[in-house]
Amino acid sequence: MKVKLYTDGAARGNPDGPGGYGAILQYVDTKGVLHEREFSAGYKKTTNNRMELMAVIIGLEALNRPCEVVVVSDSKYVTDAFNQHWIEGWLKNNWKTSTKKPVKNVELWQRLLKAASPHKLCFEWVKGHDGHPENERCDKLATTAADGDILLDDDGGDLVYC
Repeated sequence: MKVKLYTDGAARGNPDGPGGYGAILQYVDTKGVLHEREFSAGYKKTTNNRMELMAVIIGLEALNRPCEVVVVSDSKYVTDAFNQHWIEGWLKNNWKTSTKKPVKNVELWQRLLKAASPHKLCFEWVKGHDGHPENERCDKLATTAADGDILLDDDGGDLVYC
């Protein structure tokens, strides 16, 4: 099955403020009918990059069978990690950057790789806040979650999402 996963993350007062993520999964069935599912959650204290990663993770973890997934994100942090092959270098260097520093958010990168493992992925970057309909919807999901009344602790663990 071919799936599109649109994602965005947001943080208020990055890195010490609340944040949230938004994700939209889309696929078209054999009858040409578009199916969508939205995900979002807010966190008490987090970073934009963590929320960008969580959006992709939650979208991939929601898939119940191997798929061809196009991940559409406005995050160069996420898209370049795959398209510029940073991930391969990090794995080869035991989660160290090219400058021998520890990779930030390593537990989320590991979770993302685990969630990605059954799928064939392609990452596409889109410019944020530029009128892309699904990116704008993801941004709204993420910022609404960040500004919400129910915020989770960002401990990188299992999450409840709405």
